[in-house]
Amino acid sequence: MDNATKRTVFDSVVWSVALTFACMVFAHEALADSNLRPVANATYTAECGSCHLAYPPALLPAPAWKRMLAGLERHFGTDASVDAPSAAAIAAYLESNAGRGRKRGADSGTLRISETPWFTRKHDEIAAATWRKPQIKSAANCGACHQGAERGDFDEDRVRIPR
Repeated sequence: MDNATKRTVFDSVVWSVALTFACMVFAHEALADSNLRPVANATYTAECGSCHLAYPPALLPAPAWKRMLAGLERHFGTDASVDAPSAAAIAAYLESNAGRGRKRGADSGTLRISETPWFTRKHDEIAAATWRKPQIKSAANCGACHQGAERGDFDEDRVRIPR
């Protein structure tokens, strides 16, 4: 085999490996949109999930969770204060499981998951009137359309918007 042929074979192998790696990265990014790790912290589930869905921590970056926990006495118009040991356990869990990377790791400054760039991009086709339906009430009610929300399943193929 001459040098030109060897170089062509080598280049083909390198490009094949690079393309395979790129496909794996993009596939991982696509799957990350539909399936988030389910909540696995009893304190977080008990304290936060008693009023609303215990949202998967990856939906907000760590700085946003930190700001949210710092203001629980005025949590979206409600006093959601918790005792110090619970707050510490929840903070550690949220920080270690917070959103990372380009999609959910950038801090947009908002504490509302429904106002994050990722959320608004994923839900841009939903009409404002849909959010106001009695069965939905607001964009924060993930479980109204995502039947597997409590398990971290937000797959678009399993969305059922109430009529």
